[in-house]
Amino acid sequence: MKLLDERRFRLGYAIVSLFTVLAGDAVRYSVGWWGFGAAAIAITVVSVLLLWRHRDRWSIGGLPFLLLAFLAFATASIVWSYYPGATALGTLVTWMTAAVGLGIAVSLDWPGILRALGWAIRTILVSSILFELWVSIFVGKPIFPLVPAPGMDYSTLDEVPDLYYWSRNLLLAGDKIQGIVGNSALLGFVALLGLIVFGIQLVSASVSKPLGIASLSLATLTVLLTRSATITVAIVVLAAVVVAVVLLRLARTGQHRGFGYAGLLTVVVSGILTALTFRSSLLGLLGKDDTLTDRTSIWADVIDLAQQRPVLGWGWVSFWIPWVSPFDTLHTAHGVRQLHAHNAWLDLWLQLGIVGAVIVALVVLAALVRSWVFATNRMTPGAAGPARFTALSFLPLLLLTALVVQTFAESRLLVEYGIVLLVIAAVKTHHVAAEQPDPALVVKRALSGRAAFV
Repeated sequence: MKLLDERRFRLGYAIVSLFTVLAGDAVRYSVGWWGFGAAAIAITVVSVLLLWRHRDRWSIGGLPFLLLAFLAFATASIVWSYYPGATALGTLVTWMTAAVGLGIAVSLDWPGILRALGWAIRTILVSSILFELWVSIFVGKPIFPLVPAPGMDYSTLDEVPDLYYWSRNLLLAGDKIQGIVGNSALLGFVALLGLIVFGIQLVSASVSKPLGIASLSLATLTVLLTRSATITVAIVVLAAVVVAVVLLRLARTGQHRGFGYAGLLTVVVSGILTALTFRSSLLGLLGKDDTLTDRTSIWADVIDLAQQRPVLGWGWVSFWIPWVSPFDTLHTAHGVRQLHAHNAWLDLWLQLGIVGAVIVALVVLAALVRSWVFATNRMTPGAAGPARFTALSFLPLLLLTALVVQTFAESRLLVEYGIVLLVIAAVKTHHVAAEQPDPALVVKRALSGRAAFV
């Protein structure tokens, strides 16, 4: 048990855990689902041991109420689920994933989380480039996963869909690479997280300048090699958030901050109206058509099914289980059976109904508001002058912003790294906000720049 007290062990545990949830497919493609399951159980066991060892740092009552409400509601959906066995399995996996996020949040401070994220993301990006180079130089053709998914036999397929390949050998061709995660969109999102984490590390001097510049360059290169429209949009949104936060931190009076918020609201509304007005032209610039790579047809099928059980949903499963009705026939695109709605909010409506979708929306909104207050902080309560600027205060806000942007094109918020990062951000920001429980006081300090971040 003494090992659990050592910071190096806790950091190593966090790195392994974050690597596993960010590159889950890489593990599954390498050692199969049984191997991945064994790794997931081992990580969960360590998480539970850490939570027990450090039980003085947290309590059930001290966790965000809305987060607990989501987990409880997902569990309760077993009662009305159309597929109770699948819901029980999905709920178990969700609780395991949440335990990992809570274990990281409890056992590490924000600098430790930043460092663990940095090493996990750096490992994935370096491995992905080396993997694609190996495929292009030494293999010279697309390759399949080492261990196929259960029931999958590629030799029986007349034509293999692109999504079944681990790598399509496109690095030297200049097309979208998939890396060790086997998916260009997912690899692009990991690179986006790298831009956030490595940028903060570089600005805060928490890593050496050569390592910071090299890491940031690697993340930028990977973004260019994946060319995801969602990531492009996310970068624009993140840049706008950073500029807005910096401007608000520079505001000297509550009146100036009020003008800043009014200007920010104007920019947001104008941006939304512009996007709606020139939707087709903007999609063309992003290399997309009006179907958003067939997403609109997936959304239509999901909406039709969700409308049959609109209030409480069909039952929680997180990722769709392909052999369970109605997911076994719900939607097939380009020869591949889909395993999620490619939109987290539609997936929530389908699985947990309007009630569940509202609960999760409130979880995200509450974490975003707290993260925004902390990021825009200029002074600590009772301080006589401005506090020293800390780039680290941007981390929860930017992580959550990236996740929110992705929710409109993917359902990853509901599985693996989505749940882990959401739990970390929700728990860590709630812990600080609990010291200022009066909502009016929090808003007042947000406008005056006196909300604390620790």
